Order: sequence, then structure tokens, then C-alpha cells
Amino acid sequence: MSDKNAAEEKPKKKKKGKGLLIKALIGLVLVGASGGGTFMAVQAGMVGGGHGEEKKESNEPKLVKKGEEDPYAPKTEGGEGEAPAEVEGEGGSEYKTSYYNFSDDFTSNLKNSSALVQVSLACSTRRDGRVLIWLKKHELAIRSAVLVVLADTPEEEVFTPEGKQRLAKRLTDAINKVLTETEGFGGVDRVYFKSFLVQ
Repeated sequence: MSDKNAAEEKPKKKKKGKGLLIKALIGLVLVGASGGGTFMAVQAGMVGGGHGEEKKESNEPKLVKKGEEDPYAPKTEGGEGEAPAEVEGEGGSEYKTSYYNFSDDFTSNLKNSSALVQVSLACSTRRDGRVLIWLKKHELAIRSAVLVVLADTPEEEVFTPEGKQRLAKRLTDAINKVLTETEGFGGVDRVYFKSFLVQ
């Protein structure tokens, strides 16, 4: 009889063990699901975090609409008399465009060529004056990046309008990369050629 009782007890223990394992797994799944739901609710702002805390606003340069005052606009250096008031047209873009002129020309060799290119550049932004301030502040690093792009430009590209447009786009990207690395934000919309000479 003792052998019979021992044989009957083993299956009962196996059943109890499986039942406990299943209950534990279901419990873990429920805890995980409720934790995930709570996390989602907190992230959505539905639960917690709403006790007078405001969401931190981005400190990136903002687009400036025509007619708005730019709190970061560079001060005009005093000359005789006052500068005329800025007048914005009603058509075109809804945003104000500001320009930055690089102080010196850029001269570089062209890729796999003995030809030289000399360009005078300006760039534009529709963002607030911080972008103009950063352009001036980091002009040395920007000049270096521009010269690298020019030196990597094939000679045949500088003779066509399409090639010049591609070059202007690459220059815009290079300038924005420098500004992003140094200030955390680019902001330059476009590069313009004020003069373009190949010899």
C-alpha cells in the first residue's frame, strides 16, 4: 500500500507545480501590462507630472514672421542718422529673411584639376538673429568647411548652372553641420554666390 500511496502523490505534486508556474507567469504578464500602461499614461501626460510643471520649450532659433520683432536681431552699428525702417512686402514667404555676408572670398583648387575657384558667399536664414550671431562667431570653422567642399568639387561641375546649384546645396549642408556641431542647430536656408570665378 505504501507504494501505491507514493505513486498517487507524485502526479498530484506535478499538477500543483504546473499550476503554480502558470499562475506565476500570468501574474508577471499582468504586472508587466499594468506597468506598461502606467508608463504610457505618464508619457502622455495623463498621469503624474502635471503638478504645475510646464513642458520645457525648445530653445532653438524660431522662424520669424514678417512684421514680428526679432529679439535677437543684431544691432545696426551707428553711423550718421538713423537707419530707415525695415519694410516687408506682403507677398512671397510669410517669414522674414535675413542675410549674412562672409567677410572674405574663398579660394580653392578643384578636385583632380589645376584650376582654381574663387567665390564670394552670402547665406540666408528665416530664423531669428541667433543664426546670424553664430555665423559670425564660427566663421573660422565655417571657412574651413567651405574650403573642403570646394576642394572636393570637380571642375566640370562649376561650369553648369545645375552644378553650381548642387555646390550651393553642399555648402549649405556644410555650414549647417558646423553650426549644429557648435551650437546644436543649423538654421541656414540657402547659400548664394556673390561672385564666382574659375581660372
